[in-house]
Amino acid sequence: MDRVVYDRMAAHDSTHWWYRARRDILHDYLARYGDLPRDARILEIGCGTGHNLPMLARFGRVDAIEIDPAAGAIAAERLGRPVGTAPLPELAGVEPGAYDLIAVLDVVEHIADDVAALRAMGERLRPGGKILIAVPAHQWLWSAHDVVNHHYRRYGKRTLTAAIERAGLRPVRMRWFNSILFPLAAAARIAGKLTGRDDADDAPPPKPLNKLFETIFRLERHLVGRVPMTPGVSIVALAIPGAVPSASSAK
Repeated sequence: MDRVVYDRMAAHDSTHWWYRARRDILHDYLARYGDLPRDARILEIGCGTGHNLPMLARFGRVDAIEIDPAAGAIAAERLGRPVGTAPLPELAGVEPGAYDLIAVLDVVEHIADDVAALRAMGERLRPGGKILIAVPAHQWLWSAHDVVNHHYRRYGKRTLTAAIERAGLRPVRMRWFNSILFPLAAAARIAGKLTGRDDADDAPPPKPLNKLFETIFRLERHLVGRVPMTPGVSIVALAIPGAVPSASSAK
């Protein structure tokens, strides 16, 4: 990612509506469907500034990896111990069969060989382990935001399912999220392209609007995984080791 992306993350990950509501949605999704053992061993890969680490720590002991030195230093301070630097897809030095949960939250889209990255994560899971995946959705929403974040792609359910299955894993509970605000986000992206004002600035809006967006987005914590969601800005899924059954694997 461009340096400015990490700087904005450090400045806004505690206040921006997207970060705050997304953490609650992912927490509740994981609490309902993660089925993790007590004191699970958890690894977040691509943890950025570490803003998800306290949320993940509610489920067990968390390790973290971040390849950007400045962001990793902030994450290490939040975690209270060093953060690893092993890049995907190799994950050199990360112990095989060690983790009950690996979280990659808006990370896989940054990796050229997403299948190799997912396969390497699967090799680091304990029996019964899971990978929590969140990715940006809809290639047609590609914008300056994706460029400065050094994305290789955005996903649909089919393309994410294909990558997971090619890695020898099986997707479960794959759902859209950030669906309620999707029409607004899509309209903003389309307008930016039509007017030539495609802007990568993701600073929070004025406080009243930031609060409103957070309230609306956070409503999805009660919905994601429980009910079918309309298309959203993002997709969340769990991936587990094992052969794909004959029925749809994303149920």
